[in-house]
Amino acid sequence: MIPRYISNFDLTDIPRLYTDFLIIGTGIAGLYTALKACDGGKVTILTKRRLEDSNTDLAQGGIAAAIGTEDTPRLHLSDTLEAGAGLCDLPAVEVLVNEGPDCVMELVEIGTRFDRVEGHLALTREGAHRQRRILHARGDATGEEIRRALSDQVTRHPEIDVHEDIYLIDLLTEGNACYGALAWDLARQQKVAYLARSTVISTGGAGHLYLNTTNPGVATGDGIAAGFRAGARLADLEFIQFHPTALYHEDNPKFLVSEAVRGEGAILRNRLGERFMERYHPMADLAPRDVVARAIVDELRQTGEPCVFLDTKKLPVPFQERFPTIYQHCLQVGIDPSRDWIPVAPAAHYIMGGVRTDADGQTNLTNLFACGEAACTGVHGANRLASNSLLEGLVFGKRIATRMKKKRDDVSLRELHRFSSRSRGLGEPSGSLTQQAVQWRQRLQTIMWQDVGILRDGQGLSRAKETIRGLVEGSLGYELGGGSRLGDGQPDHPR
Repeated sequence: MIPRYISNFDLTDIPRLYTDFLIIGTGIAGLYTALKACDGGKVTILTKRRLEDSNTDLAQGGIAAAIGTEDTPRLHLSDTLEAGAGLCDLPAVEVLVNEGPDCVMELVEIGTRFDRVEGHLALTREGAHRQRRILHARGDATGEEIRRALSDQVTRHPEIDVHEDIYLIDLLTEGNACYGALAWDLARQQKVAYLARSTVISTGGAGHLYLNTTNPGVATGDGIAAGFRAGARLADLEFIQFHPTALYHEDNPKFLVSEAVRGEGAILRNRLGERFMERYHPMADLAPRDVVARAIVDELRQTGEPCVFLDTKKLPVPFQERFPTIYQHCLQVGIDPSRDWIPVAPAAHYIMGGVRTDADGQTNLTNLFACGEAACTGVHGANRLASNSLLEGLVFGKRIATRMKKKRDDVSLRELHRFSSRSRGLGEPSGSLTQQAVQWRQRLQTIMWQDVGILRDGQGLSRAKETIRGLVEGSLGYELGGGSRLGDGQPDHPR
C-alpha cells in the first residue's frame, strides 16, 4: 500500500509555526490571495526558492480582460469556451470574464505599469481571441511587472510573512480536514510544520514532467501531488497545453516566444518557406494553441525537420521595440528577429487540470483551497485561451480570500495546538524518495514526452503507464495493482 505521507514525522519533535492563512507559492495567485486576505488575519507565504521564482515572472504576452470599447465579457466568454473545446465549466468562465476587469484595474491601482498609447491602456491580440483585449507591460515583460507590483505590496505589509527556500513535503490532515503543511527548510536543513486555519495550494504547474518545457525549474507539480496524497480530488490532468512557439535551442527550460508575436502579425512558415497554418484552421496563425501545436508537429513529421519558423518581418512596429525581452534573448543565441526567421517548436507549457475546486477555490477537504495553475476551476476546459491564466489567479484568489476570512473562526488556535500535539506520519525513511526522484527524473520526462505528449494513442499511453508502474514497484516495492493510483481515481490510503 502506498504510504499516506512521503516522510516520517512527529510534530512534537519539529519546529511549529502558527498562522491564520498559509499560502504555498508566490506566483500571481499566491501573492494576490495574500494581499486580499491580510486584512482578516496573519498570512504566511511559502516559496520553494525566491519570491520571484514562478511561472508568473516569465509570462510575456499579457493578461486578458474585456476592457476595450468594442469588447464585452460575453465576447471573452465565447472565445474562452471555443478554445476550451467545449469542455469548460460555464459558471466558472462567467465568473472569470465578469469579475476579471475589476481585478485587473486593481492591479493598476497598486502600481502595475501596463503599457499605454496616448494615455490609454494598450491592448493587443493573441491566438483564438477575436478582440484586442490583452494588456501588456514593457512590451513582453508583463508577468515580471505584475509580480514586481504585487511583491512590493506583499513585502511591505506587516501582516504578511514570506518564507523563502521552503519545500513543501506534505499537507497535514486529519479526517477530511487540512491543518497546514509539513515542509523542508533548506537553509536550516530541517523539517518545519506550518499550522494554519486555512491553507492555499498555489504552487503552479508541472511542466518539468516533460523533457521539453517553457516552465522554470520550480514547476514540478508539488502542490497537486501533495493534494492527491491528502485525498483532494483532482480533475482534467490529461489536458496539457504545449505552447507552439518555444525557441528551438538546446537550452531547457525552453525560452518562450510569446503568442503576442503572432497576434501582432508574425507568420509561421515551414522549411520550404510555406505559410502552412491556413491548411489547418480558419484563423490560421491565430488558431488556438492546441491546433497550432499539432499542426507544427504534423509539418515536422512530413518534412523531417526539428523546427518551423516565425517570420516577423511584417510587424507594424520594429520587433525590438514591441518585444525587447524576446529580441535580446534571440540575439544571445545568434538570431536577429529583424532579419532572421525565428526557429520554434512546441514545448510543455501549462496544465489545465489540478486540484478540483468550486467557484470559491474550496477543495473537497475542509480548510484547503487551491488557486492558479495548481487548481482546476474548470475555466480552461481542454485548452487554455491565451492570457487567461494570470486572470484566473486574480479572480479566484480574491474569491478564496473572501471565503477564508468568513471561515477564519471555524478553526480555533486551540484546535491547531491540539492537532499538532498528537499528529504523526508514517512514510518513507528520510532521503529514500529524494534519491529515487533524482534517478527517475529524466527517465520519467522522456516517457512523458514520447508517449504522453502532443499526439497520443492508446498504445503509447498503455506503454507509459506500465513503464511508470515498473519504476515504482521495482524501486520502492509498492504493488500498484489496478489503475486508481496511477491517476484515474482517488489515492488508496486509510483515513
